[in-house]
Amino acid sequence: MGKGDAENDSSNKVYANESGMDIEVPDTAHQISSDSWLQVAFVLTTGVNSAFVLGYSGSIMVPLGWVGGVVGLVLATVISLYANALIAKLHEHGGIRHIRYRDLARFIYGRRAYSLTWISQYVNLFMINTGFIILAGSALKAFYVLFRDDDQMKLPHFIAIAGVAGAIFAISIPHLSALGIWLGVSTVLTLIYVVIAVVLSIKDGINSPARDYNIPGDGASKIFTIIGSTATLVFAFNTGMVPEIQATIRQPVVKNMMKALYFQFTIGLVPFFLITFAGYWAYGSSTGTYLLNNVHGPVWVKGLANIAAFLQAIISVHIFASPSYEYLDTKYGIKGSSLNIKNLSFRILVRGGYLAFGTFLAALLPFLGDFMSLTGAISVFPLTFILANHMYLVAKENTLASSQKLWHWFNIVFFSIASVAATIAAVRLIVVDSKTYHVFADL
Repeated sequence: MGKGDAENDSSNKVYANESGMDIEVPDTAHQISSDSWLQVAFVLTTGVNSAFVLGYSGSIMVPLGWVGGVVGLVLATVISLYANALIAKLHEHGGIRHIRYRDLARFIYGRRAYSLTWISQYVNLFMINTGFIILAGSALKAFYVLFRDDDQMKLPHFIAIAGVAGAIFAISIPHLSALGIWLGVSTVLTLIYVVIAVVLSIKDGINSPARDYNIPGDGASKIFTIIGSTATLVFAFNTGMVPEIQATIRQPVVKNMMKALYFQFTIGLVPFFLITFAGYWAYGSSTGTYLLNNVHGPVWVKGLANIAAFLQAIISVHIFASPSYEYLDTKYGIKGSSLNIKNLSFRILVRGGYLAFGTFLAALLPFLGDFMSLTGAISVFPLTFILANHMYLVAKENTLASSQKLWHWFNIVFFSIASVAATIAAVRLIVVDSKTYHVFADL
């Protein structure tokens, strides 16, 4: 048993942080304070450069165009870094290390806020994972049709395969810190599909006639699509699980988390911007929500990119499901060796069941772009922007100047309105697509 496991086998601990203040650490079945800031930076970067980036040319740039898309992405980058930094700086607020988002909300607001935050966060993470399963299935189907055109296998079949693969990986990796080398694997996989998609897109763009960059649609439809894409903007940059990721980082936790966030929002965004802009430049308003379906090139190269996207999505599912796993493992005392029969059986039953339900929903409504919009609207906006600003305002009320308080209230009101508008737009998109396609559609 390692040092982290030994620490987690007892009740809450108290330690002195870098400022000499005594900090209480809640009990958890998972490891905490075991990872370097660079490993945590790669966890964050894996989230922002996940296989979802293959859809942002179509789901962000097409509805917003060059001006709206570029300005929107830059603003979303700055605002997201700011909002995540607010949460990171509250990690040791009040002499307690808040290793879960809901625990921070309870400390600041009370029990009711704990429950509401918990529900909002877990809905957010569940929907993100449902989107990843859709994406993994889409990548696997794209690989299949490169070599066979018999229409025997349809998207729901590939989504089911993706769900099984995700469950096997989740059962094999006990907690977030145990990803270890898999973060390196994820980085390599990301580079594979990003480089291939960018190179093939540029090649197609050079050899193609002038593209149409006009925003598609007209009237109300166009407005709803634009509003919905703003939710995808915030979805692209935010995990909704900053405290849970920060829990794994070594001391000094706030200083190291800020390093990780700066890495994520600078170097970590280079692949993101490359693939998003290159894809839209090459195909204009005809860019789809899965860029590898647009590109042209050698079959084996496209096949490699699709398999890399499939595997990376499976790793990402585990990252975004880890808060749910941590809660269940802690509640039911799943500690010690990951190969213990009780622990292994628990992971098979609980994690397998969690992903089975997500896989069923993914196959039932496989509208990837709609899922990104709805998740951003109902979960990411409230968690990352509204709640982050209000919690910081309440926690630091006695030390903030009037202008700073006004700034936080402006953010709270603005993002509340944006969240409501984006939710309406996203629901409308799902209703429209549900009328166009039947359930278990083969998109």
